[in-house]
Amino acid sequence: MKELFNRISKKLGNEFLTIPNLLSILRLLLVPVIVYLYCFVKDNTWTLILVVFSTLTDVVDGFIARRYNMITDFGKFIDPVADKATQLAIFACLITRFPLMLLPFIVLLVKELGSLWLRFIVYKRTDRVEGAHWHGKASTTIVIIVVLSHLMWPDMHHAISEFLIFFSTIFMVYSGFLYTLEGVNMLK
Repeated sequence: MKELFNRISKKLGNEFLTIPNLLSILRLLLVPVIVYLYCFVKDNTWTLILVVFSTLTDVVDGFIARRYNMITDFGKFIDPVADKATQLAIFACLITRFPLMLLPFIVLLVKELGSLWLRFIVYKRTDRVEGAHWHGKASTTIVIIVVLSHLMWPDMHHAISEFLIFFSTIFMVYSGFLYTLEGVNMLK
C-alpha cells in the first residue's frame, strides 16, 4: 500500500497544477456554494447560474486537456470526482422539492462508489487510470439536462419530472454496467 501511495504522490507532483485540473478543483469548491444557494438562500436563479457555470468549466477543462495535451492521471481521477460530487449535491438539494430524486441519487452514489473501488483495483494491478467513456459522458449529459430542467421549472408537471428522473436513472444503471464490464475486462 505504501508503494502505491508513493507512486501516486510522484505522479501528482508533476501533474497537479494544470489548467484542466484547477478547473476541476474549482468545480469541487462550487459544490457547497450551490448547496447553500439552493437549500438556505432558496435562490433557484443563482443556483442555476452556478450549475451552468460548473458544467461549462467541465466542458472547457476537457477541451483544454485534449487540445493542449494536458491529460493527466490526476485529471482522469479528479474530473469525474468533481462531476459526481456536483451531481450528488444537486440531487440531494432537489430531493427537498422532488422526493423521487432520491432514486437517481442512490443509483449515482452506488454506481460511483463501485466505480471508484474498481478504478482503484485496476490502478493497483495495472498502473493505468482510465478516463471517461461515451456512455459516462452521455449519462452526465442526461443528468445535467434533468437537473437544469428541474431548476428552470421548479413547478414542472409531476409526470414530466418522473419521466426525466426514471430515464436518467435507467441510463446511469446502463452506464454503470458498461463501466463494470470494462473494468473487469481490464483486470483479465
